Amino acid sequence: MSGDHGLRVSVPASLQVLQENSRIHLHLVGDEPAIQREISCHDSGGVATRLSIVHASETLPMDAKPTTVLRGSQQSSMHVALSLLADSRVEGVVSAGNTGALMALGRLLLDMLPGFQRPAFCSTIPVRRGASYMLDLGANVDCTARHLHEFALMGTALASILQGCERPRVALLSNGKEVNKGNNTI
Repeated sequence: MSGDHGLRVSVPASLQVLQENSRIHLHLVGDEPAIQREISCHDSGGVATRLSIVHASETLPMDAKPTTVLRGSQQSSMHVALSLLADSRVEGVVSAGNTGALMALGRLLLDMLPGFQRPAFCSTIPVRRGASYMLDLGANVDCTARHLHEFALMGTALASILQGCERPRVALLSNGKEVNKGNNTI
């Protein structure tokens, strides 16, 4: 429901994914009538039969503070989507919404691995041979050495599983050493 352009981007993208992969079933979470209207404008291939709509009456604003989100967002599309994941009714959640809210609600609703303090966003970065995985991507503003170590462990596990690499290389990418960039730990 959120993101820079909302449903006019997310619905056509969802339908395109369904056209390209016949094994996928999607659940779109949000304002059901608005989602239905957008689907009717774009589904020329009949793929919407593999799409379910889960109604959520609220949308989190992009500027919502994580503390506010934790106190009163049970009817938001993001909370409902993450609840579906927590209840094993879906296998993953994709969100174009408020990053801080996603992290806060993810911590609230999903189990963390034992011994880990913080989750990290991850993105696949294409490289000459295969892929690299970049973890955290700015989701955590101030990381300690322990957090960076945890991110390295998560990235190592991911690379080992997805690429079969026994000993993935780990590197730290800092966003700069200027006064207003990075922190003392990095």
